[in-house]
Amino acid sequence: MASILIVCTGNVCRSPIAEAALRAALTERFGNRAPAVSSAGTAGWEGSGAVGGSVEAAAERGHDIGDHVARMLTPAMVGDADLVLCMAAEHRDAIRSVAPDDAAARAFTLKELVRLLEELPPAAGADPEALAGRVADAAAARRSGAETNPWDEDIVDPLGLSMEAIRAIAWEIDAWIQRLVAGLYGPSPARRVL
Repeated sequence: MASILIVCTGNVCRSPIAEAALRAALTERFGNRAPAVSSAGTAGWEGSGAVGGSVEAAAERGHDIGDHVARMLTPAMVGDADLVLCMAAEHRDAIRSVAPDDAAARAFTLKELVRLLEELPPAAGADPEALAGRVADAAAARRSGAETNPWDEDIVDPLGLSMEAIRAIAWEIDAWIQRLVAGLYGPSPARRVL
């Protein structure tokens, strides 16, 4: 089964929201064939739950992260993932410094990957196993110098921010996740109205 690993710093705010949003979008699209989605932190607060503001903001968006347990990122997690999706450039760069080249090539910031995918020809189909191929295509585009706006790669860390700011960040994550799924697998099939 294809797998996606989402990485932030502590694994208690951004990455749990993104994990829940991506899992929901992929499950809606593919049901039990959806790629596995997990998260971890570069300075993970091992065993901690998601912070209250993130739990609340995620719930307002329809995602339950109340049972989330933070994990520390390991090289094995990176090696096993078909895609490593980072919340900020510092996370992608940290992975590149410790991961083998083949794993580092699969590490992108969320915004970077979406922008690369949107420059590629549309995805041919809705096969969840097509993930590795789309990631490889995006990596090739990045190597060829495709523009991705390096000045706007990060999802802001909401830790310590106001509830209003956390809500805005959760909304931003959801919006980028929807674009990501469309970039990886093509537009959502039209729903039939009965």
